[in-house]
Amino acid sequence: MNIITLPDPLLREVSQPVEIGDKSIKKLAKDMAKLMYKTDGVGIAAPQVGLLKRFVVIDCDWVEEDEKGRPLKKNPITMINPVIVDHSEETVVNSEGCLSVPGINGDVERWEWVEVECYNEDYQLVRYKSGGLFGRCMQHELDHLDGKTFVDRMPPLARIQALRDYDEARARGAKPGEVC
Repeated sequence: MNIITLPDPLLREVSQPVEIGDKSIKKLAKDMAKLMYKTDGVGIAAPQVGLLKRFVVIDCDWVEEDEKGRPLKKNPITMINPVIVDHSEETVVNSEGCLSVPGINGDVERWEWVEVECYNEDYQLVRYKSGGLFGRCMQHELDHLDGKTFVDRMPPLARIQALRDYDEARARGAKPGEVC
């Protein structure tokens, strides 16, 4: 399993819903989580590994480390067929990067908080409501399911500059997990 990067056309495709009860998702999500941790990510969507299925894996807490630099905890959340069911009226701008657009980051405007309904890896219906990093990460990863990257959310001039920066990063050999 590898992370695909722009300009791979799969990243522009809309993902298909997961069939409820699909037993393959649990193993795929575990493999995706391993890859996410290996590349220092906090979220990864199935399209980023070439799977056009509507599920993501997120873990915004693992980045905390002990005195020896080891992750304090790993608690990946698998979200199957996620849908934003509510969101704030207010938006916030913050910097984002992406495993599929390595070597750059950029300011993106997103809702201050979102509420997402989805199935967990045991196919129980759950809801997550959050702002901060987790709320932003949910929005970012769900965009991937609709064929969008964070660059697509940037204002036009910033998007042009980000794509130029990305071309330079690719020429330098930027790998998933690298940000500027």
